[in-house]
Amino acid sequence: MGFTMGLNLLLLVAMVATSILSLYHLSSPTLQSPKPPVPLQVPDHLLHQLQTIRATINHLTRHQPSDSTSSTSESTPTIPPDLLLYSQLSPIASSCHNHPDLLHKYMTYTPYSLCPLDSDLAESLIIRGCHPLPRRRCFSKTPTKPPSSLPRNPFPSSFLDSNILWAKYSCKSFSCLAKQSPNLGFDMNTEISKFITYKTELDLPIAQLLQVAKSATSVIRLGIDIGGGTGTFAARMKQYNVSVITTSMNFNVPNNEVVAMRGLVPLHVPLQQRLPVFDGVVDLVRCARAVNRWIPLKMMEFLLYDVDRVLRSGGFLWLDHFFSKGVDLDRVYGPLIKKLGYKKVKWAVGNKTDSGGIKNGEVYLTALLQKPVSR
Repeated sequence: MGFTMGLNLLLLVAMVATSILSLYHLSSPTLQSPKPPVPLQVPDHLLHQLQTIRATINHLTRHQPSDSTSSTSESTPTIPPDLLLYSQLSPIASSCHNHPDLLHKYMTYTPYSLCPLDSDLAESLIIRGCHPLPRRRCFSKTPTKPPSSLPRNPFPSSFLDSNILWAKYSCKSFSCLAKQSPNLGFDMNTEISKFITYKTELDLPIAQLLQVAKSATSVIRLGIDIGGGTGTFAARMKQYNVSVITTSMNFNVPNNEVVAMRGLVPLHVPLQQRLPVFDGVVDLVRCARAVNRWIPLKMMEFLLYDVDRVLRSGGFLWLDHFFSKGVDLDRVYGPLIKKLGYKKVKWAVGNKTDSGGIKNGEVYLTALLQKPVSR
């Protein structure tokens, strides 16, 4: 709107200037004389004004937006191709600009020496949507006694403490972690029984999962476990010759290190990051208990549609013990999941019976959903 008004104003000025010249021409005594006309001498200041107006109009006309472009859009400067290339290669997210203090602290180190042991600082940035740049001129410290080989059994009786750098963790040994909470995933005596038993409707043993896939004339070969902790689901699926990668964050416990020590692949990515997997290539995506009502709704929607992106047609989405308030499951999460248009193979809801669950009216949902073969 402002551009059009400005152009109209300039045209009006040009018309006024032309009228002044016409009046000047008509009032000239030379024209009233019967003598042959002589060339009109236009004052220099008027010629200069006309040239300025003409140049301005021509410039604005050349840059006037076309009909298909909004009149409020601005012209984009030409950017050298090499700068565009470098900007595409850089993995830093725009969210990093919102946390300059954390980013500055993370990128402050002594070049050509060992990198600081500050994985907690890196994760502080990651969960804020800023995946840190790799430090380009320092060396990552690793354990001095790495394992000589990966275990054939992903449920070993114990892990060697020397395989972990404990500096940033409150516990300094695996025995401490197992004692602190048996459900953290570090007590193999507890982990070995998971995903093989059926106690309530909320459980889905792997044998039953594979039978469902077989009955649907489908096959499960590749999978992703989102928020999979120490990788117990991937470990169990490995015994069924199914390859599963695990996304996990550490949060003061060495989840990713243990996934790798079990001979599995950890992906150190948060829930809000796009899955680093191509479209339509995996057979199964499991959302572990890290996926729950504490996730912002927009992030939850992004996660579900990114899962849809990586699943092949006929693939399975497994929401394993997703918890929320019962009323929110009916009004918010249920309709959100329904928008995917997946077939409900299993949909079981049960009350969350711990103190927080009872207080907040929370429930668990275990759902196995199958992506349509065609849209």
